[in-house]
Amino acid sequence: MAEVRSHLADLIDRARREETPTVITRRGRQEAVVVDVDEYRRLRHIEEEAEGAWLNSLADDSEAEGREAAVSLEEMAALIRDGEQ
Repeated sequence: MAEVRSHLADLIDRARREETPTVITRRGRQEAVVVDVDEYRRLRHIEEEAEGAWLNSLADDSEAEGREAAVSLEEMAALIRDGEQ
């Protein structure tokens, strides 16, 4: 961590200019990654699209099976969000 603090500006520059992520470790364990903010946004967008497609697929499957206990896409998303917290 001390090394990260002393080289933070360099890590940020490297992430931005070279588009090279840097993995930060603490006591030999990977703890965080420094990436360019545009890359982070791109990855979040991909994640959100994949989650939406997955939720739609679950909702379609449930509807096709005609389950009485089926939940709406919005209800399912809320259940997932609550589970992540």
